[in-house]
Amino acid sequence: MEKGFLIQITNELYRITRLFPKKEPLRYKMREMANEILLKCLRNPTPNPILKDLEVLNSFLEVAKNQNWVSPKELLNLQKEYSKLGEEILKSEIEKKSTFPKPSLPETPQNKDSEPLLTEREKKILEMLKEKRKLQVWQVKQIFPQVSKRTLRRDFTRLLKKGLIERLGEKNQVFYQLKE
Repeated sequence: MEKGFLIQITNELYRITRLFPKKEPLRYKMREMANEILLKCLRNPTPNPILKDLEVLNSFLEVAKNQNWVSPKELLNLQKEYSKLGEEILKSEIEKKSTFPKPSLPETPQNKDSEPLLTEREKKILEMLKEKRKLQVWQVKQIFPQVSKRTLRRDFTRLLKKGLIERLGEKNQVFYQLKE
């Protein structure tokens, strides 16, 4: 992530929050969160704390939208910029983790001659599972916004059939984790 981009969106947040009432706590909380995100990104961009801060800041922006202190369009643009930052962090983390040894399956005639053992997307899903322990389809959808949830569910089903992961829960509470 680029230092200039981080400074630009932090400055934009400060500009927008200048329009909030002077004694409004949200004004200072949002600035504090923006500063934390900036510092964490510049020092050591470990994704989990930064993503949590981004989530909190996004909630603050939602509250600010309902207050009508500034144009909702400006706040929405700021949310999009911080969302891009979160996506960049996740993508760079996945690229770093791609050096993990890849899981292997026992060789069977089907594995030798047919399609590749794992698609690139399935490999990334496995890497995310190594990092986070549990995942839901919506979390993977954030990394692959161009891929439908149905396709991602098919990827999970293939990984289930290969015995690499297991499914926990049901309906809206379905999680996937690496098989132990």
